[in-house]
Amino acid sequence: MEKNEAKIRIKKLTAQINKLRYEYHVLDRPDVTDEVYDSLTRELKGLEEEYPDLRRNDSPIGRVGGKPLSKFEKVRHAVRQWSFDDIFDYEELVRWDEKVKRMVAKKAASSKQQAESSLPLTDYCLLQELEYVVEIKIDGLKVILDYEDGIFVRGATRGDGVIGEDVTENLKTVHSIPLQLSSPVMCTVVGECWMSKKELERINAKRKEKGEALFANSRNAAAGSIRQLDPRIAASRKLDAFIYDIDYLAVSSKQQAVSDMLESQLEELELLKRLGFKVNEHYRLCRNVEEIQKFYESWVDKKDKQDYGIDGVVIKVNSRALQEALGYTGKSPRWGMAYKFPAEKVTTVVEDIKVQVGRTGALTPVAHLRPVLVAGSTVSRATLHNEDEIKRLDLKIGDTVVIHKAGDVIPEVVEVLTRLRTGNERDFKMPDECPICGGAVKRQAVSSHAYRQAGKQQASAATYCLNPKCFAVEREKIIHFVSKKGFNIDGLGERIVEQLMNEGLVSNVADIFELKKGDLEPLERFAEKSADNLVRAIREAREVPLEKFLYALGIRFVGEETAMLIARNVEHITRNSKFKIEKLENIIEYFPKVSKENWLAIKGIGDKSADSLTEWFSNRENMELLKKMRELGVEINVSSVFHVTRSTLRGLTFVLTGEMENFTRDEAKDMIRKSGGDVSSSVSRKTDYVVAGSNPGSKYQKAKELGVKVIGEEEFKKILNN
Repeated sequence: MEKNEAKIRIKKLTAQINKLRYEYHVLDRPDVTDEVYDSLTRELKGLEEEYPDLRRNDSPIGRVGGKPLSKFEKVRHAVRQWSFDDIFDYEELVRWDEKVKRMVAKKAASSKQQAESSLPLTDYCLLQELEYVVEIKIDGLKVILDYEDGIFVRGATRGDGVIGEDVTENLKTVHSIPLQLSSPVMCTVVGECWMSKKELERINAKRKEKGEALFANSRNAAAGSIRQLDPRIAASRKLDAFIYDIDYLAVSSKQQAVSDMLESQLEELELLKRLGFKVNEHYRLCRNVEEIQKFYESWVDKKDKQDYGIDGVVIKVNSRALQEALGYTGKSPRWGMAYKFPAEKVTTVVEDIKVQVGRTGALTPVAHLRPVLVAGSTVSRATLHNEDEIKRLDLKIGDTVVIHKAGDVIPEVVEVLTRLRTGNERDFKMPDECPICGGAVKRQAVSSHAYRQAGKQQASAATYCLNPKCFAVEREKIIHFVSKKGFNIDGLGERIVEQLMNEGLVSNVADIFELKKGDLEPLERFAEKSADNLVRAIREAREVPLEKFLYALGIRFVGEETAMLIARNVEHITRNSKFKIEKLENIIEYFPKVSKENWLAIKGIGDKSADSLTEWFSNRENMELLKKMRELGVEINVSSVFHVTRSTLRGLTFVLTGEMENFTRDEAKDMIRKSGGDVSSSVSRKTDYVVAGSNPGSKYQKAKELGVKVIGEEEFKKILNN
């Protein structure tokens, strides 16, 4: 980035982050998640480090917070409230650990303890017992509690770290905060006030009935509850709190530093328990970064299974003496760090928008992004779905956007940060012709993805290439055909498929089965062995189960689940016929005669799928394709259709969402089918159960709206074993 561009970017980022910081720390009404805020801050920090002379006087980097609201009494904290710096990956963790060790060694060298200061760095740290306590980071509202003679006298919010707001009466309604301690000490303790996910669901359900705005997450709900002027409202919401730090402690009116009474962070947590505070039980003493990383990784998988929000882990030097020696920077402790979980939302810049053509002929605009790390992987592209979605987002090329990725969902743009515009952004326009074949295109009505995600039904339109022989359409059909869920032909990846098409060796899916070793050997990337391997893989893939065959054909609205439904219930469409579906010849002969009503007779197949099936098998060219495949030795295997071993789930339909802990989603599908149940890819009122793992997507919200029962992994296993 040129220096002049960086100057403009720094100005825009500074203004945007200061606005978000005010909403977060002052109003307690954050417009965006912590992940988005962190992403913008990291970008600004990087630019300021690259161009230090461009750092503005109002830069938020280095500041703790904003001004508190005047509606509550202002409270000056006895001990300044700091915020931990963030790290996001193992490499940053290692660098921080090395930095701590260097600082410890420097402190030793500056002392007059020559015997110790002359020791190697590692030996000195071992001598000083350089251990870390790792605690999970609760996503709630930070609160500071004061006790005199063991009696709770004041509770405050963090505010700007120096001045907070008195919310004593509201905190008294939190039952996990003791009004009297087990010992008559004077102390100031710090913790996190939070709301359970179950309580959030209950409150949002009531707010929805009243037509009130819903809380976006439990953190917002907790903050909104603590800052109610009427304590009765706070009392009506079942808030909770974990306490994790002692800022000040005096026993029998004898004031001493906490470090003089307690030698370690572990002792501090144990003392908090003895005094009667609720301390989160999930913490661990770690002796090196490998142990920290292991603890961190275990919570990446478990975090969504708790009833409270968790957004990372907090790492603290265990020794209180070393904490005191290491001290603080302008805004953060040197002895601690927040290790954030991989963000599912980050910000980046749309550098271009290009159009790709799918197997149905749909022209899909794709955002080409400045590469950014999201949910543990680097993302450089995100789907924009269609032209209407771009208009809804008010997206331009050059915009700063929020990217979302959850689980295995394709990254998508969910928000445009228009305040960061410079005036150099460019509008995007869908092409008037297919960018691949130059053929005519046409807009056709579809249901907008974004509105479906929001649980709304709103008409939208996608643009389609009308040329059935479009190179891009055929390429995507072939890629779909040979994929793992289809014919699963090893060695036929996207690049090889495109190469074979460019060489004129393959123009449709049937041509694959005509390939010979001699066709492949002259091509680039194909030595004798690789040609042999591909020809053998094609030969071995000629016979596939019926459900995989139907899926591979790429019939619109016929995905994996619909193909399985047809394969398992094919008798419904052949009941009053002399035909039996035993081989490909039977499909060629009978399926063109199947009416829409016959397809609808299979439970789980709707109008769109039935129409599409009827149209596909009525198409002469499609049937010629099947005949050619038959002549080339392609065959279906009906006997392999899923064998039902139990009938405990017969008549029940399940939808799976999120990530399972004890088995994969495919394994869960197999278990359901073996027990006689059906699996659907979408939630409807006919769905019996939605099985939700961690990171559930829009299917979870849809189930809640429709009143479909949502169960977790443990309940799912109980139903299976009944």
